[in-house]
Amino acid sequence: MLALINALGPVFMVLLLGLLLKRLTFPTAEFWPQLERLVYFFLFPAMLVSRLAVADFADLDVDRVLLAVFLLLSLMTLLVWLLKRWISRDGAEFTSVFQGALRFNTYVALASSAELFGSLGLALAAVIMALMIPLLNLLCVLMFAVYAGDQRLSITATLKTLASNPLILACLLGLLLNVSGIGLPGWSQPTLEILARAALPLGLLAVGVALNLNALRSAGGPLIFSSLLKLLLMPLLAMALSQLLGLNSQAQAVLVLFAAMPTATSAYILSRQLGGDAPLMAAVITAQTLVAMLTLPLMLYLNQLWFS
Repeated sequence: MLALINALGPVFMVLLLGLLLKRLTFPTAEFWPQLERLVYFFLFPAMLVSRLAVADFADLDVDRVLLAVFLLLSLMTLLVWLLKRWISRDGAEFTSVFQGALRFNTYVALASSAELFGSLGLALAAVIMALMIPLLNLLCVLMFAVYAGDQRLSITATLKTLASNPLILACLLGLLLNVSGIGLPGWSQPTLEILARAALPLGLLAVGVALNLNALRSAGGPLIFSSLLKLLLMPLLAMALSQLLGLNSQAQAVLVLFAAMPTATSAYILSRQLGGDAPLMAAVITAQTLVAMLTLPLMLYLNQLWFS
């Protein structure tokens, strides 16, 4: 347990540094949205390509990992839908609870995977993301279409968004370079490695800046339900599925890590654009990110005990 806390502690310290820099308005308020664009569209894709292009997938148990991801998201979606009448008062509120209960923070997930499991952990994380990101986006858009009254479902627009997602494209490119045998020839690998080293700390700073402590004043039952589902129930379900499918210890640990992640900061933008409860979404994001500093190492420790 202490080893997990020591490994994850620096990740959350950098995140809190971002929150402090936001409070100090340093360097400027306009700087941080541009930094997040740089990380999302350039630095993180570079990191994913650099890891996937040279990863040894023989040890990654890819088929069963992807099956576990699919089952995890399907069962969580069914559960949250069945609980709808008890965890939310209206459709807009439900969409925020749903996003809070299923989505994950990419920056924190990748930083934690790298800190805990090194290059193999990052490769596993990229494989998980390759299915999680498109499937979660489709599920979230579907929930907004059904429960946020004035929102019309646009399958075409959703598919276009997914097809242009830089993280998905980076995963596909990295996998293509890997299976084709091209890899990263010449200076491409050390160049991408330099960019990859910048991605994680800058991404974590951006997460800290995105936190909104004022939103916690409006916290209530939906926030608590969403956080319990995401930070406790989802990782426990991931442990059970991992055991059922016979995943190896590292694949199980990375899957549980993703399941125990706080929800994505981008969920607020989606909530605001598609008619969800944006103030509740801001509170859920902030509360889960802060509480995850305690629950994340706890879930990983429970997973170690379960697997052993």
